[in-house]
Amino acid sequence: MPTLARIVDVIAGIGAGAAPVSVRTRRRFFLGAGVLLCLSSTLSSTAFGAGSADSEWPAWNAFVDSQMQADGRVIDFTTPTQQSTSEGQSYALFFALVANDRATFDRVLGWTDANLAAGHLDTQLPAWQWGRKTDGSYGVLDPNSASDSDAWIAYALLEAGRLWKAPRYTQGGDALLDQIKRREVVNLPGIGPMVLPGEYGFASGSGTWRLNPSYLPLPVLRRFALEDPQGPWAGIAENAVHIVASASPHGFAPDWLAWQNEHGTIVDPVKGDVGSYDAIRVYLWAGMTSPNDPLAASLLAALGGMRGALAGQVPPERIATATGVTEGVGPVGFSGALLPYLAATGDTVVADGQRQRIASMLDAAQAEKKTEPYYDRVLLLFGEGWADGRYRFDENGRLVPRWSTY
Repeated sequence: MPTLARIVDVIAGIGAGAAPVSVRTRRRFFLGAGVLLCLSSTLSSTAFGAGSADSEWPAWNAFVDSQMQADGRVIDFTTPTQQSTSEGQSYALFFALVANDRATFDRVLGWTDANLAAGHLDTQLPAWQWGRKTDGSYGVLDPNSASDSDAWIAYALLEAGRLWKAPRYTQGGDALLDQIKRREVVNLPGIGPMVLPGEYGFASGSGTWRLNPSYLPLPVLRRFALEDPQGPWAGIAENAVHIVASASPHGFAPDWLAWQNEHGTIVDPVKGDVGSYDAIRVYLWAGMTSPNDPLAASLLAALGGMRGALAGQVPPERIATATGVTEGVGPVGFSGALLPYLAATGDTVVADGQRQRIASMLDAAQAEKKTEPYYDRVLLLFGEGWADGRYRFDENGRLVPRWSTY
């Protein structure tokens, strides 16, 4: 078993490709000196089987082997900067929890805290982008936050605290949730509370706010409302469904949209009306939402256009949401992301077709000794993991993993 000092080094982000982290940073990691005692408890519990990984999830094991460094850094190798993002880190935390893989969870959390939040994840929103700089060194490339990643990190911490009965995770989730509420939530005129895509750069002085529908998964917002019932989360959930419906006249969600004082929802002035690599997650989150959620049916109804687009079994890569015109062929990850949506809408035949497409494309990639890009991998982990029954969300957004007796 590795020494406790070595585990602290790993969790503080000292590993291959990570930026150097000072001793002072290591000592103040996340929630202070108590981390040493918590780590000791984690090591002991792991030795007796608690929090041990689900070795029967090959896709997760392959993701860890191919996309993650030993220190917990998730890398998108398709980018010139070999970037890591708060998105990738947040998804890895969630998947580690679904897999009951507490050791990997701690490594990912430690790297995220040390490198994206300068050792202050309890008081500082994580930077969204980290990677190779122009001088060849590694570090933060863009310090702005990404609210979807912040939300998934907070969610993973809250649920890790509950499912693993570890208060330090819950405390970290509460601290990050408070930051999201204070620094990324605004009140939009004519609608009410909403989460902006990041802390800076999404509100103009002319009364226009840019929004991303895929940053607003209902299960996550429901869990926040359960944790913070006096907070804005229930209102944000209602408003999220409203903006998706109003921006999807043909049943297709856009990647981005905007809210304007006098007009409400309008086409995004930067990205236009395209629905593609961001929007695919809107269908994914909608499909994974508990059918007992009072907003689930309305959200699925607002996204009905995708059912017709899949009549030919191949998901489109891009959709002009203002007209409903589709083009291109979506990658394998799109098929994975649509599995929960198709299950929720009862389209079992089309779902079987997506399963066959996934298997065929993955077999072809293996024969050519190719690996799927980072984004396809995470979409497949979400969609196939849900379709295989590895996890569910209840109507309050709580995670129900297969390994739990919850």
